[in-house]
Amino acid sequence: MTDTTLDLGPQTRIVARLAEGVTDEQLADGTPCPRYAVRNMLGHLLGLAVAFRDAGRKSPGATTDTGPEAALPDIGPGWREELPEVLDELAGVWRDPAAWTGMTRAGGLDLPGAVTGAVTADELVIHGWDLARATGQSYAPDPALLRASYDFLLAAAADSDRDGGVFGPVVPVPPDAPLLDRTIGLSGRDPGWTRPA
Repeated sequence: MTDTTLDLGPQTRIVARLAEGVTDEQLADGTPCPRYAVRNMLGHLLGLAVAFRDAGRKSPGATTDTGPEAALPDIGPGWREELPEVLDELAGVWRDPAAWTGMTRAGGLDLPGAVTGAVTADELVIHGWDLARATGQSYAPDPALLRASYDFLLAAAADSDRDGGVFGPVVPVPPDAPLLDRTIGLSGRDPGWTRPA
C-alpha cells in the first residue's frame, strides 16, 4: 500500500473547493456512480470523511462500524458548512504519524492504519473526480495522492478478479494515457464519462 505517511490536506482542499462549486440546481444530477446523484456523492464524501477521521483517531464506534453500502448517503441542510470542516479535520488527524500505525477500524472492517490511510487517499482522489465530472468542473488531484491511489488500485486489481464488489471491473485504458485516466479506469469507471447534456 504505502510505506510512508501522506498529507491528505492538499486533496481535501481540492475536494472542498469542488463542493463549493456545486450549485443547488446540480444536486439532482447524475454522477459516474450510477446509484448516486450529486447530492448522494456529497453525502458519501461527508460520511467517509467522518468515518476515516474517526478511524485515524482509533475511535471505533457507529461511524467506523457502518459499511459504505448500508444506506444511500444524502446531505442535510448544513452540508456546505459541514463538509469543508470535516475534510479539514480528516486531514489534520492523518498528519499524525500514529494514525498510520497499528490497527484501526473502518467500514466495519479491522485494518492496518497504513491500509486505511491508503483507502482514504484513494476515496478522496476518485470521488473528487466523480464530483468534478458530474458538475462540469476542472480537476487536477494532488500528485502524491494520485500516485498513491493508482498504486492502491493496481494492487487491488492484481489481488482479485474484479467482477463486482466495491470497485467493479477494470475499464481498459491505454498504457500511455495520463495517470489520472489510468487510475480512474482501475477504479471501474470510464475516464471518458461526461454528464448528460
